[in-house]
Amino acid sequence: MKNLFRPLFVLFAALTVLTGVLYPAVVTGLGRLAFPSQVEGSLLYRDGKVVGSQLIGQHFDAAHYFWGRPSATASVPYDAQSSSGSNWGPTHPALANGVKERIAKLRASDPQQTQPVPIDLVTASASGLDPDISLAAAQYQAPRVARARHMSLAEVEQLILHHTQARQFGLFGEARVNVLLLNLALDEKKMQ
Repeated sequence: MKNLFRPLFVLFAALTVLTGVLYPAVVTGLGRLAFPSQVEGSLLYRDGKVVGSQLIGQHFDAAHYFWGRPSATASVPYDAQSSSGSNWGPTHPALANGVKERIAKLRASDPQQTQPVPIDLVTASASGLDPDISLAAAQYQAPRVARARHMSLAEVEQLILHHTQARQFGLFGEARVNVLLLNLALDEKKMQ
């Protein structure tokens, strides 16, 4: 019986070391060499302090900031540990009511804006953590941000264009704007 279990334990120990120690160490090491920022979470620093990640949305609701997509995470907005969508279908009353509330909030924040509200400003992404908004969503908010910051609309639109990321590989998705990067650029502009 001992001869039967010994190869099993040896194989178990070898595979544990190979897949649980060596493989993760090699992949992490290669990742740190090839993609150091991404391995560390694409963190953004200001004055030596972490202010966020390019990969996870943050909650902004002040008039002088661009607002991101709504978060679908539970009690804490943009909580990466609670990442998930709501799984509500288009006819679910809670989704419809949430969209109506968000539209009302956007309209109240800028009564002069008469354009249709872009869908990504009132619906969460599948993960509930999306850090990007569409170019249309950024342009929709530009007049409010410009007035709140006492900047010209042209200055704000120039910042939007400067922070617009094109389609992935020129084919996939749509042009998008990282909300945190854009808001940090606005804050830097204010300091100048």
